[in-house]
Amino acid sequence: MKFLRNFLDKQEKHFSKGGKFEKLFPLFEAIDTLLYSSGEVTPGPSHIRDALDLKRMMMTVIYALIPAVLMAFYNTGLQANLAIAKLGEAAGHGWQAAAISWLGVGFNPHSILGNMLFGALYFLPVYIVTLAAGGFWEVLFAVVRKHEINEGFFVTSLLFPLILPPTIPLWEVAVGISFGVVIGKEVFGGVGMNILNPALVARAFLFFAYPAEISGDKVWVAVDGLSRATPLAKLAESATPHIVAWKDAFLGIVPGSMGETSTLACLFGAFVLIATGIGSWRIMLSILVGMVGMSLFFNVVGSSTNPMFQVSPMWHLVLGGFAFGAVFMATDPVTAAYTNQGKIIYGLLIGIFVVLVRVVNPAFPEGMMLSILFMNVFAPIIDKIYINKNIKRRLLRDAA
Repeated sequence: MKFLRNFLDKQEKHFSKGGKFEKLFPLFEAIDTLLYSSGEVTPGPSHIRDALDLKRMMMTVIYALIPAVLMAFYNTGLQANLAIAKLGEAAGHGWQAAAISWLGVGFNPHSILGNMLFGALYFLPVYIVTLAAGGFWEVLFAVVRKHEINEGFFVTSLLFPLILPPTIPLWEVAVGISFGVVIGKEVFGGVGMNILNPALVARAFLFFAYPAEISGDKVWVAVDGLSRATPLAKLAESATPHIVAWKDAFLGIVPGSMGETSTLACLFGAFVLIATGIGSWRIMLSILVGMVGMSLFFNVVGSSTNPMFQVSPMWHLVLGGFAFGAVFMATDPVTAAYTNQGKIIYGLLIGIFVVLVRVVNPAFPEGMMLSILFMNVFAPIIDKIYINKNIKRRLLRDAA
């Protein structure tokens, strides 16, 4: 790798001040710092030194997302193969099916490799378009503002495809991530200044702008003409809660967004984030407590017309995007509360609101996205309350 290091050092003069590519310095710096740690350090004993910088923090989040990505590959392919096996034919089901036939893997739901490859053919194009469209706006704003390109987009670009259905049109992916990056982050000043999670802003935009492609029954299984709702959507219509086996819902082998169906994968991510101190256990735990308390309340109240009142906390945990949102979205350090007491209130309210939306409004069974975005807005207010309380307490202590 010494050759690459020497090559980058020789090219730096062209991107530095006075060079012919001066305006593209943020892009050069992003590539350099992505491949190597920064050689610039702050001297002096008065500065805090820590091995965890923003790049390492973002990479740790990406490592935590790997099980969800692998599950996105497997489950997307599995659901498509199960549907094709049921229909008895593979013709007319897109270029992905043609590619699988060409590879000779076959449409076998019992083939782990076949499922992974089939699912990857749906996930990777969405991811590539997200990187290209979102990366364009990141570079453009960095060049115009003359600041560095932040590694935070690499996490956003991975989170966004995971919360989309497999059949989402690629042009909508580009429009959605553009809206999320520009309106959800850059208009506030860029990374660290935004109050809303950019990936959730992008998905919310698509949900309300193109509801048929983001929430319709036909979007969850990657087979043309097949209509199949998610288990959470079925619960809103049926009085029998056991639409699928709880184990299948926990493992994530059910229809849904590509990467948010597996609670098991999310638990692995939670362990990594908590162990490294990047994700707040207070937020995750308080979301769980809020969800359990609110769902038990509705279980006690009951309803003869709304089957969602009877959904237990165990089912709320494994259905929809609850686990994924609680682990990866709600814990975003930029948009979440940052005081310890504020994190608890912030998480409790998310857990309460997600059940409230799912139960009281059966027409909109998934409430995690809206609950997190709603609390993103109120997180600064919650922090402000506790900061003021801490200031008053310290003033009284000093006066005494």
